[in-house]
Amino acid sequence: MAKTIHRKLSVSPIQELGILRKIVEITNSELDLRLILDRVIQALNAIARADSIFIYLFDEPREQLVLTASKTPHHKELGKIILKAGEGIAGWVAQENKPVFIKQSAYQDPRFKHFDVLPEDQYEALLSLPIIYKGKSIGVVNIQHKKPHEYAKSTVGLFSIIAQQIGGVIEHARLYEETKKKALQFDSLVKVSQSITSENYLDQILNLIVVVTAEMLDSKICSIMILDDEGKELVIKATQSLSEEYKKKPNIKVDFSLIGEVIKTKKPLAVYNVCEEKRYTYRDLALKEGLTSMLSVPMVVKDKTIGIINVYTKYPHEFNREEIDCLQMVAHQAAIAIENTKLMEEAFKAKEALATRKLIERAKGILMRLNNLSEETAHRLIHKKSMDSCRSMKEIAESVILIDELRGGK
Repeated sequence: MAKTIHRKLSVSPIQELGILRKIVEITNSELDLRLILDRVIQALNAIARADSIFIYLFDEPREQLVLTASKTPHHKELGKIILKAGEGIAGWVAQENKPVFIKQSAYQDPRFKHFDVLPEDQYEALLSLPIIYKGKSIGVVNIQHKKPHEYAKSTVGLFSIIAQQIGGVIEHARLYEETKKKALQFDSLVKVSQSITSENYLDQILNLIVVVTAEMLDSKICSIMILDDEGKELVIKATQSLSEEYKKKPNIKVDFSLIGEVIKTKKPLAVYNVCEEKRYTYRDLALKEGLTSMLSVPMVVKDKTIGIINVYTKYPHEFNREEIDCLQMVAHQAAIAIENTKLMEEAFKAKEALATRKLIERAKGILMRLNNLSEETAHRLIHKKSMDSCRSMKEIAESVILIDELRGGK
């Protein structure tokens, strides 16, 4: 039985003028990408009366199309549905810079790519239009109807004009968001740098670094892992994750793990989906925590790797060069913080050891003077008293000095 095709949808000059005015208003609106895309969908739907409208945008390297906005609720799918360049009908439209209109059975088109999570895959009619900016496609608009549908040629032309008009404002909004992101990254790096020169304890500094870094790179989890004294295992030193299970996960062996390669090679490592990576140690935990993509960079001091910084995203993400360089800068700052703290601790210990030695020498002198003892015997006496009382030799020396002072030091 033949499917009924809805009549051609044509637009009157008054309707066309109205929709173009709305597009002009959008182009003059605030540079909020999410708001702009929502308004574009509303404007298109006012004419199309579609069952579904998707907007796909190219990622920064222009290697894949990402579902960025939708008329119907797809909160879990936004940012997660991805098409490679040339993949699917939308990918073909973006690659060829040409619209595609299919009246019915769009899902049977050989270019069509199915996603199990999208009920729209079963819709009959599809109008797919490239979003153009400076002659290049920056994305695609998909307009779908559940039942077979046909548009008038003039209507398809109008939608094509709209898709071209919105290209500039979308690109400007993305540039604006990128500028804000870079400003945030700069502010975050300043905070990290300031923490390095502060007098806070190391744990506080590293905790600040993971919180700031997670915010800066929009990651679900950021963690700093340090090599143990033997250099064989990585131990979580700081993370902003609230998950106790993640915080308490076992140490990771360098020789038998994926991120151990970061330690060995001293090079960043990006994994698109850790849940599908066989070499990733805790895939079950990653799945439970909702972790997908990972970027791991080494912390190097004086050509020696002392640990790594990991960031995880909730949705699949291709880390670009700028993000890798940014995290590498943070890793460098964190490594400096750890090294400075170790140097300060060593200096403090040396200072404490010198002060303790001076106290013991003074206490020995008092015992030698009061009891006519040799230096060796006085030292053994302080040591024996320390062992018997389970107190440090410094404390015993301080007691000897205090008693002598109370007696008048005679």
